[in-house]
Amino acid sequence: MKLNFICLPILLLLCSSVWALPQQFPVPGGVIILPLEIDGNIAPKVTYEKQQVLVVKEDSQWQAVVGIPLAAKPGNHKVLVDDQGALSSILFEVKHKSYPTQHVNVPDDRKVNPYAEDMVRIEAETAKINTALRNWRVSDDVPFNFVWPIEGRVSGLFGRRRVFNGEERNPHSGIDIAAPTGTSIMAPADGIVTDTGDYFFNGNTVMIDHGQGLVTMFCHLDKIDVKVGQLVKQRDIIGTVGATGRVTGPHLHLGVSLNDARVEPLLFFPKRQGYPSLD
Repeated sequence: MKLNFICLPILLLLCSSVWALPQQFPVPGGVIILPLEIDGNIAPKVTYEKQQVLVVKEDSQWQAVVGIPLAAKPGNHKVLVDDQGALSSILFEVKHKSYPTQHVNVPDDRKVNPYAEDMVRIEAETAKINTALRNWRVSDDVPFNFVWPIEGRVSGLFGRRRVFNGEERNPHSGIDIAAPTGTSIMAPADGIVTDTGDYFFNGNTVMIDHGQGLVTMFCHLDKIDVKVGQLVKQRDIIGTVGATGRVTGPHLHLGVSLNDARVEPLLFFPKRQGYPSLD
């Protein structure tokens, strides 16, 4: 079957949706919203890099909300659209984004250079976390009206290249918000708890599935107050801030995953005075 290619103008890609969708930022670690020229009430299936993409309807038009991985290269990318067997592709451009480097001194060097027995644990935990992040739950009502889970100062920015004790590691996949141990953490939106655990690097962790591949992640908790499978409502308490896992002090690591791409959390939350702006 022939594929029809549609190239969207850059100005269209950079404009903001008038609906309560995430802010657009077409860079590695960002989000792009693609209008779909499709009629009817049946949502098309959209994939990007073999991952299914969140699709919602706004003002009678279907929109694909695409998370761009931090590892994405600048240049042209495409999503595949399957509208009940009618196939097409939409091209979009990923802009260059340079993230700064952050040097962190971790007192426990084992959290930087794990022992052999630690690696067995880490590999099992990584597989479990990835399964939760890749989960696809059909939902016609994906919430985008996120609220901040805690008050606090941003102490670690998304996308920064991390250097722990002089050794380079993966970029930071969320933002860190400093707060005292025991500070209550709220669910940012309705969802289902799909994973909890005490992980080597992430410490006590909760993941909430909001539907169609949109997942929020909360790490380094002191206490977890929810269970896997539990339905949570916006502002429900899911746990408390702590200093578990690889940390230098108490804080909340807040992550957002979209179509299994870790993306900039600031795109999903209301602007807050004193927080960094995107550029």
